[in-house]
Formats: sequence, C-alpha cells, structure tokens
Amino acid sequence: MAAIPLISHNDSDSVFAWRAGQAVSVAHFLRDVGQLAQSLPDKRHVLNLCTDRYRFAVGFAAALLRKQTSLLPPNYTPSFVEQLELSYPDMYCLADGEVAFQGVEVMRYPQQSGTDEALREIPAIPAEQRAALVFTSGSTGQPVAHPKSWGSLCKGAAAEASALGIARNSGMAVLGTVPAQHMYGLESCMLLAMQNGLALVAERPFYPADICAQLAVLPRPRCLISTPVHLRTLLSGAVELPGVEFVLSATAHLAPQLASEAEARFAAPLYEIYGCTEAGMVASRRTTQGEAWNLLNGVGLQQDAQGNRVLGGHVEIEAPLSDVIERNADGTFILHGRTADLVNIAGKRTSLASLNHHLNAIPGVLDGVFFMPDDSDGEMKRPLAFVVAPGLKSESILGALRHSVDAVFLPRPLYFVDALPRNTTGKITREALVQLMERCAKK
Repeated sequence: MAAIPLISHNDSDSVFAWRAGQAVSVAHFLRDVGQLAQSLPDKRHVLNLCTDRYRFAVGFAAALLRKQTSLLPPNYTPSFVEQLELSYPDMYCLADGEVAFQGVEVMRYPQQSGTDEALREIPAIPAEQRAALVFTSGSTGQPVAHPKSWGSLCKGAAAEASALGIARNSGMAVLGTVPAQHMYGLESCMLLAMQNGLALVAERPFYPADICAQLAVLPRPRCLISTPVHLRTLLSGAVELPGVEFVLSATAHLAPQLASEAEARFAAPLYEIYGCTEAGMVASRRTTQGEAWNLLNGVGLQQDAQGNRVLGGHVEIEAPLSDVIERNADGTFILHGRTADLVNIAGKRTSLASLNHHLNAIPGVLDGVFFMPDDSDGEMKRPLAFVVAPGLKSESILGALRHSVDAVFLPRPLYFVDALPRNTTGKITREALVQLMERCAKK
C-alpha cells in the first residue's frame, strides 16, 4: 500500500492550528514533531494524555514517525491503565499535566527548543502502519483492542469531509469540546483537520462562556464539534452565539428539538455522526431534515440473523453494530436504539433511547436518563430514572411522561439529582448509574 502524508496542507506557511489565540504554521508544527520524535523513549506503545490538542497532535505525529502505536482506552482510571500496562509492558505515558500511574514511565511534554531538528518536508506514513489501538471494556472488563491503521484513519477523515461538504484546504478552524483521546475527538477534532487542510484548535472549552469566547476569536470559516450534553448546556447558558459554518454532534442521541434550536441560533446546519469504537464513524445525517442516516463513502451495511455489521471504505475489519437498524430502499437506514437498551415489560416494548428522548423533551428538565436495573435474578424489574430538574416536582414530570410513554414504562422511582455522572464526552456508563442508584436508594 502507498504511503500517506502526515498532513495535507499546501505549504509551510499555512495555518496548522490555533493555540492561545495565535496561529501555528505548518513549519512550526513540523519543527515540533521532529524535535519530539528525537526525544521519545525507544518503546512501541504510547499513552498520550496531553490535554492540549495541539500537543496531542504533535505527540501522535511524533509517535507515527517512530513507528509507535498510540493507545486510546475508554477511561484513564488507575486500574484500567494498570491492566493496559500488563498487556503492553513497553508502554509509556506522554503528558502535559500531572499524572500518577503505578509502574508506568511518564514523559513530560518538553519545552521545544527551536533548534534544527525540524522536518524539512511533510513526511509520509505507510498506509498499513498501525497508528492506534482503541479499546472497549469487553464483557469481562478486560481491555479489548481494536487496531486502526494510518490508512484507515486518513480515508475516514476524507469520507467525513465529503459527507459534511468541507472544502479541502479551506483553512477552517475546528473547535472541539471533546478530548482528542476519544475516537470521536481523534477523528473529528484532529484528523479531520490534519487530512483536509483545516486548522485544529488546541483548547477544549466546556462552559458556554468559554466556548463562545473561543469561537469569537477564531477567524471564519470555523466550525464547532460537540456532543448533545455540551450543546444543551451551551444553548441554555449563552445569550448570543458566534456564527459558524456548521455544528457537528455525536456520542449520543440528539433530540430533534435541540437540533432545530441549534440551527436557528447558530444560523448554520447541524450534522450528526453515527459510529462505534470498533468501526469509528460510519454514517451521518442533518438531523433537522429527517431521521434517516447516510453511510459514509465506501462503507457497506450487512444484515442477517446475527445482526448488523459494517465493512468497506475506511472500515478495514468487519465491525458489529449494537443497534436495532431498519434499512430503507434508498440505502439509508433508521436507528431504533441499542439492542441492549430494549425494554420489554408485560409484552410491551420500547428502548431506553426513546424514553430518554421523551424525558429530556419536558420543559424544565435540564438533563435526565432512564435506567433498567439488572434482572438476572429472574424478578421483573421496572425502569427508574434520574433527572436534573430544579423547580419541578415528580408529579409534573410523571404527568408529562404519561402523554408520550406507556404507563408500564413510567420510572419507578424517579430520582432528583444535582448532576448526572457524565464523562468528558457526555456519556454515562452503566457502572456509574449503578453507583448513583445505590447512593440515591440510601437517602
């Protein structure tokens, strides 16, 4: 297979990134990559924990030059990192902040010297080279690795740009609220920019005022890469929103009402990306124009008695999808929730995604989620729910749900909480909800 350039920018003076309000040129980036590559430990696997997205990109690129694989676990708890270290004893950690893991070598991101270790030209990386290992927890809790070649990542970035209508080498500034260590953040906040001549943004703002301030100082064209929970907070907390070319959302279901509000207030289209850790992104849609999803270029969807799988395009290894999918005659498809999220009570069926949609559509509900307790003991369980809704009472929420949800699915009980235990990408793990349930039950 052919080699693929590290970045696709036209010349050394092009803007590669924006950092602290300052433009970082391609030449500057190549200099930093060359210097860091010289100083990396002679190991095969790196855990890149740089929170600054520019530094993460430099570390990722330097690792590619040294033929090192970046490890991207679902979380960075000491126990999970220790499990990784057992499987990859030659692993080291690159960080620009304080980290403490037992038995793992930590390299601090260095101050760049400005000396002559700069790369003279954009290097090309073999397409078949393994660039990253992305992990899922696995049914036993042990990390399960999913390899990503450099070629697959680059083809995915090109397919995403095509789906979003992005002009190549436009220099668009790409601001993301999700970490680069997450598959969505890696693909849409970093590789999308690197492989299409765009400019990534080093900062990762969270609060509405910070997101607006970051957008306002970036030149046009610019876009926002975010999640439903971040968008909900942004729209409720910001009075005026700086203009963007588009908004992109992923990691969870986006309510149509939220999509419509985002488009109206940003005066720009909002797109969603659908995918999974095993395959990465596989489809997109403009949410306000219908519920159907369009597969990315080259990706095929296969259905049989074993379920749904994707393969083709940038998806090099057949990957299962854990969702109930309805295919349309025109090649698009509709999602009906995750297979594991289906709820069956007294012969009636729904999905947790549908229940969550109706809960979060209630005026005054800032955040909410349904949860189905474990029923492996054979006893029939009812769904419960957690809600962030200051000023509302349970009677009003249950009354609103009765208009859209069958009575058998009403939450029993309904817990009011100050905040849901979401991670940096807005997701909530089942483990976190179990712990929250146990805490609420003790009150």
